[in-house]
Amino acid sequence: MALFKKRTAGKPGEWFYCLEHKKVEEGPECPAKDRFGPYASRKEAEHAMATARERNVEWENDPKWHDAPASGRDDD
Repeated sequence: MALFKKRTAGKPGEWFYCLEHKKVEEGPECPAKDRFGPYASRKEAEHAMATARERNVEWENDPKWHDAPASGRDDD
């Protein structure tokens, strides 16, 4: 039995979206590896997955995100 229980970091009033349980929680209940956040409001946390999808599309279409082709190669 552990003498000290490791607490999850966070404060009341911070909202998180748990990826494992697919639910919004105030103050983290689940480990950091399983959540998005913190968010300033419950509403922001409820939209966490939509926000992530939007950001993924932006990153996938950002020309600065992709590696530049190696120089000195002839692909012709």
